[in-house]
Amino acid sequence: MTTPRLIQNFSGAQALLIAPPSTATDVLAGTLMKLGLTVASVLPAGEAPWLDFEILDPEHHIVIVDGDLPLPGLAASAVPDLPPVPVVGLVGVEAPSRLKGLLQLGATGLLRKPIHGASVYAALFLAVNEHNRRRLLEERLARHEERRRGRRHVVKAILRLMQEHGLDDDAAYETLRRDAMRARQPLEAYCEALVRARPSVAAPALSPRLARS
Repeated sequence: MTTPRLIQNFSGAQALLIAPPSTATDVLAGTLMKLGLTVASVLPAGEAPWLDFEILDPEHHIVIVDGDLPLPGLAASAVPDLPPVPVVGLVGVEAPSRLKGLLQLGATGLLRKPIHGASVYAALFLAVNEHNRRRLLEERLARHEERRRGRRHVVKAILRLMQEHGLDDDAAYETLRRDAMRARQPLEAYCEALVRARPSVAAPALSPRLARS
């Protein structure tokens, strides 16, 4: 089973810091640069912060956001459960509503204010690697769901071969599996194309084994 690569070195990454200028953010920015990251502020003075997650590079960017800020541009309804890049939340006031906001934003790591330089690496380590782990699980789940939806085409294709060639269900399945391999296609995609390309015929009743699959 594929596992995500463990990230231990953040040199070359860019931290997008969404926090008001302060001594704490100076400490944070200095520590991030010591770890090899570049730092960019996305909080224009006097304006509400806004960040378009879709233009960020998952392999390059890390967002660090102050959970004590009102962030209309980062409302939970505006982003998916897991954002495309890792998010670290800065926590000052541990109000449930602010923690909930960070959770809905997809934060996988937290830094407690006031910020101590010694805690920054651990927060980055957890945030980036937990984000990568969750992203892999979501991708794997999506692939399983796609295959599950495709199973109905496999069943239809099996029934068609049984009817047209007098095969039993095992032989029909094996024929389809070999043909899909020769075509270098997933079985589900091959069967869907087969079913869509050929006129439908009356299907026989499902065998007990197929009915259970």
